[in-house]
Amino acid sequence: MLPVLAAAWSLPAVAFLAALLLLRAPAWRSDGRGGVSDLFHELIRYGKTRPPGWSLNYLVPKSWFTHFYVVSVVWNGSLLYWLFRAEFLGESLPSWIQDMHRALGRDSQSEDMADSEYSSALLVLLLLWLHSCRRLAECLWTSVFSNGFIHIVQYYYGLGFYIAVGSTVLCQVPTNVRTGKELSVQICWYHIVGITMYIWASLHQHRCLVILAKLRKNKSGKVVRLGYDVPFGDWFESVSCPHYFAELLIYVSMAIMLGFQNVTWWCVVMCVLFNQALAAVLSHEFYEKNFHSYPKHRKAFIPHVF
Repeated sequence: MLPVLAAAWSLPAVAFLAALLLLRAPAWRSDGRGGVSDLFHELIRYGKTRPPGWSLNYLVPKSWFTHFYVVSVVWNGSLLYWLFRAEFLGESLPSWIQDMHRALGRDSQSEDMADSEYSSALLVLLLLWLHSCRRLAECLWTSVFSNGFIHIVQYYYGLGFYIAVGSTVLCQVPTNVRTGKELSVQICWYHIVGITMYIWASLHQHRCLVILAKLRKNKSGKVVRLGYDVPFGDWFESVSCPHYFAELLIYVSMAIMLGFQNVTWWCVVMCVLFNQALAAVLSHEFYEKNFHSYPKHRKAFIPHVF
């Protein structure tokens, strides 16, 4: 475990959990007077969950979500390239990456690492990059964004998240990677389990995003509206935000691929869990408030649980 990285991921996780709990507190409901409670809601709400008439200061279009995946594809693709060359060609990682490793407490020595751990880091970084590629393609050619907004703080958090998450994966291996060692790629049973879960969650996430996009298109595929409607089909039959649930499962699958015991990555999972749960609760409340015939059996985030 890297204590600095684990602590860094624990901070936003705790913040999102606190926001989720405060959301239920009457004293923290927005009163429109510009107080602390209003600032709290400004920072946690975006898109459809932002009530009309709120201030438009420090906002960017919701469609800028696309920037998250552009950054992730470029940044994590670069990290993947460097790690691939280090593992398969025996090259050294760039000096600035080595400096980052040392700053975060990663020892440069690799004697205590099994070959399966190298394979795990490479595999997780590859799947993280593929996930970003898919999400970028969906933002460009599948999703139909509303005219909603996100707060500038949320925007910069999203950009930082995808930079930090790839860097976290890379920090799971020492800076010298395979210096003086022969290549030996090992695929373990937990890699197979993780990959299976990753594919399963990714397929469902894509299907749910297609369902949401079709709500704004006619039968010929042309966008005819930007409003909201009740989605049906696939995991929408159980929860209001199955694409958020699928996102959580994707990060859990990566924890499995890292061998279950990587505490640092489980801190990443907790951050994703509470972040997505908060967004799901706000969306669920929006549906219940605006659609009186909304299915009563649907949960917000996790089927039959939450």
